[in-house]
Amino acid sequence: MASTLAVPILRQADILIVTLQGDLGDAEWAKLTDDLLDRVAERRTRFAVLDLSVVDVLDSFACRTIVGLTNMVALRGPTMIVAGIRPSVAFAMVQLGATLPGVATALDLDHALSLMTHG
Repeated sequence: MASTLAVPILRQADILIVTLQGDLGDAEWAKLTDDLLDRVAERRTRFAVLDLSVVDVLDSFACRTIVGLTNMVALRGPTMIVAGIRPSVAFAMVQLGATLPGVATALDLDHALSLMTHG
């Protein structure tokens, strides 16, 4: 049985930062969802950032997972920010009908951090 690659979830004060290291398979997306929801529950988290800047391609499962993950995190309380969406990923998300209503987006991680401090 193949093991899934753990995606690092960094905590800085009351911020969780998930920076993907490459394209994920279905099992990695499912594990990331579980891990991030667990981390949000551990301590008070005001913001959660999902950095997609290294992701080149998203399939329908990944798109649905991102939409579900952002909604689940937001329902737990933190403000969710998705950063680094490349044009090819944005195109795929639109083509697959994946929208992120109520989720802030940022050009990159620096922009996401700026949104947290300056609105």
